Amino acid sequence: MPDPLIGLVPAVLTPFDSSGALDPAAIEKQAELCVKDGVSAVFVGGTTGEFSALSVPERMALAARWCEAARGAKLRVVVHVGSNALTDAEELARHAEKHGAAAIATVSPNYVKPKSVAQLAEWCAKLAAAAPATPFYFYDIPSMTGVSLPMPEFIALAETSIPTFAGLKFTNSDLMAFQQLRHHANGKYDVVWGFDEFLMAALALGAKGAVGTTYNFAAPLYRKIIAAVAAGDLAAGRAEQFRSVKLILLMQKYGFLGAAKEALRARGVDCGPVRLPNATLAPAAALAFRSELEALGVF
Repeated sequence: MPDPLIGLVPAVLTPFDSSGALDPAAIEKQAELCVKDGVSAVFVGGTTGEFSALSVPERMALAARWCEAARGAKLRVVVHVGSNALTDAEELARHAEKHGAAAIATVSPNYVKPKSVAQLAEWCAKLAAAAPATPFYFYDIPSMTGVSLPMPEFIALAETSIPTFAGLKFTNSDLMAFQQLRHHANGKYDVVWGFDEFLMAALALGAKGAVGTTYNFAAPLYRKIIAAVAAGDLAAGRAEQFRSVKLILLMQKYGFLGAAKEALRARGVDCGPVRLPNATLAPAAALAFRSELEALGVF
């Protein structure tokens, strides 16, 4: 089994220039901030990375540049390769393996949805086979895909049908299923938590790694939560977790991804606008957001 993803794993934002074109030149600065904030891996081209608004060539260019930047920064790169078209997903998986990705991940196809765990596992097995030397994670995010299948049943099929199966990125609030997944096969598989605002709850249940949007710019806040839980200081952990909740509510107020890019800009890394149908913050809104963000004391 590959080494599990430990600690905070930013679901990195995709950089665009002022015209909206992909801007890979910003990735080195993103990687530098990740290293400064003490993270050891990144999740590229996922929901936060606006994969659904990117073409296949853009996704390949993004993955290649991150793999290149990560080699110098000693970051592990997990590349999301999911697509409604299996052939596109296979192409992205082959490309990720060619460029040395530490792992690949996929969401479920979600326009024509798998109707059973068996259908989902079969689709994932075909995709994973395109990168036979690269660990494979299933990315469960029913709030976005509309696919809500029992993951404890899925993991039992995946372990027998996907030779490279490494675990799941679990962006799902079902803490009972999370515990079942963690204990499956005596904890053999990596189950990475996906909700920033519930991190402390997941840590209490044994989570070792977490992938999230706000780790792009607020990793120091979450490191405090991790440290507090490790020290048994639940009061301190709860206080910082509630600061995270207030941060996420603030971002939702202004438009989540647009606010995420503005927050990252506040940390000195400009990743440009977001793509429609997400909305970039207008100048006045950006100033107001920055003011409220500073008042939260997140940084």
